[in-house]
Amino acid sequence: MNKVASYLQEHVLGEVLTASDVRDYFSTDGGVFKVTPSMVVYPKNTQDVRKVTRFSWQLAEKGHLLPITARGRGSDQGGAAIGQGIILVFPAHMKRLLELDTKQRLARVQPGINFLAFQQTVESHGLFLPPYPSSIDFATLGGAVANNTAGEKTVKYGAMRNYVQSVEVVLANGEVIQTERISKKELEKRKGLTTFEGEIYRQLDGLLQDNADLIARHADTPHVSKNSAGYALSQIKGKDGSFDLTPLIVGSQGTLGIVTEAIIRLEPYTPQTTLFKISLADLQQAGEVVAELMALEPSALEVVDRNLLEFLGRVSPTRLKGLVDQPYPALILLAEFDDVKSGVQLKKAKKTEKILRKLGVEFVGTQNYEEQQRLWTIRHSAAAVIWHVEGTAKALPIVEDGVVPHDKFPEFISRIYEIFAKYKLEVAFWGHAGDANLHLQPFLDLGKLTDRKKVFEIMEDYYSMILSLGGSTCGEHNDGRLRAPFLPRVYGSEMYEVFREVKKIFDPFNMLNPGVKIDVTIKDVAPLLRHEYSMEHLADHLPRS
Repeated sequence: MNKVASYLQEHVLGEVLTASDVRDYFSTDGGVFKVTPSMVVYPKNTQDVRKVTRFSWQLAEKGHLLPITARGRGSDQGGAAIGQGIILVFPAHMKRLLELDTKQRLARVQPGINFLAFQQTVESHGLFLPPYPSSIDFATLGGAVANNTAGEKTVKYGAMRNYVQSVEVVLANGEVIQTERISKKELEKRKGLTTFEGEIYRQLDGLLQDNADLIARHADTPHVSKNSAGYALSQIKGKDGSFDLTPLIVGSQGTLGIVTEAIIRLEPYTPQTTLFKISLADLQQAGEVVAELMALEPSALEVVDRNLLEFLGRVSPTRLKGLVDQPYPALILLAEFDDVKSGVQLKKAKKTEKILRKLGVEFVGTQNYEEQQRLWTIRHSAAAVIWHVEGTAKALPIVEDGVVPHDKFPEFISRIYEIFAKYKLEVAFWGHAGDANLHLQPFLDLGKLTDRKKVFEIMEDYYSMILSLGGSTCGEHNDGRLRAPFLPRVYGSEMYEVFREVKKIFDPFNMLNPGVKIDVTIKDVAPLLRHEYSMEHLADHLPRS
């Protein structure tokens, strides 16, 4: 163990490890990059996080950078859970549900708590947290907060930012603050503090005032149903002068501070739902059906394409037995309604049937739980793509989170097919039709130089296409390292400069997850590309997608 690690071990309750096998394990996440840390710390509590951060700040003041990356289970597919310096791993110790108030529907949690375990606990009290990701089995709530995660329920309930009421944050210099919406009067008090917290409030408020018009113009940019790119600046300051750092911290991927606790708002849980399987003949029909069903506020509106069905039929034929017959339709939608009042749910089901019959669409509807679980298999079987190997090629998460305006959805699908045809690659997609947010992973071999070059060529074509449609590069998986080079093109150079200033205010020494979100180019990330790809550290869960 080196001197720095030994010093930290003397001052924290948790463990500090520098063994090569441990560092190698944490050198990758769910993405395609590899960065080996210098040490791994398993904090026991907020004080441990504060001490580690304070130590790094003091080193930075002397000109020695020891960056810090917070990490949950490492399922992030954009390279945001890896870093060169210290990896703070939260699931080991800081994984508790600290409080649950069922009357106010609030929960206080630590960042390392498992999402599924949390969900199962609150469901037993008639509550749930809607923006769960497909990786719910192994993802942490800290990761969900960091990414502003979303999922199949987001079409109705919104993303994670809607459900985080406040957070406890360790700032870059080791100060611990609590965020919440404060009044204009309280804001002035905090701006008067002589601490780093006071400096942040003073500088940030000044930055927001100086760029109010610019931020207001971009409040609805890009014009999509969900977006986790950049920083949520428009949500900080209310029209009444109130101020809240919480929406800024949510989705910041540990680049502005390290979340050590969060208070989460919950929704009533309805186990009884109505589910429709809808078979579509072509893309134009998809646009019409999605537009009509969105008016009914479904709780989920998911999609898989024919290519995914054919892939499953080839590599795992029993998965679709009795669910989808050949010849496969162009698309299959799964539309769910979960309204608490059964009468409302029944009305929506009848309206859905009427719409689908009017459009001449084949469908099946059911309220039977077992039948619903079988139908959901169609969508969740997309995980078979992620875990399949074609010779030496594997499915890579390099273009898997684009989102476009609703009216561009059919064109989005068409353009995806064109790009993959250009590179002579098989294409299959799945995702959230109601949000016009799709996932796809091309099969490439990172052991081949030609395929490693092709990674960045495909990314350029794909994200350029997304932006040309007025979309966002990341609907729910955030910027990370992978999509950060495209962030200036999502918002424009002026807004990007404001983002850069925000980062400097919170992290003047660039020690909090550097290389993520801000000041990242393709030249920066290209050398980090792995020469092999696997998600073996998640294999014990075999997640859905």
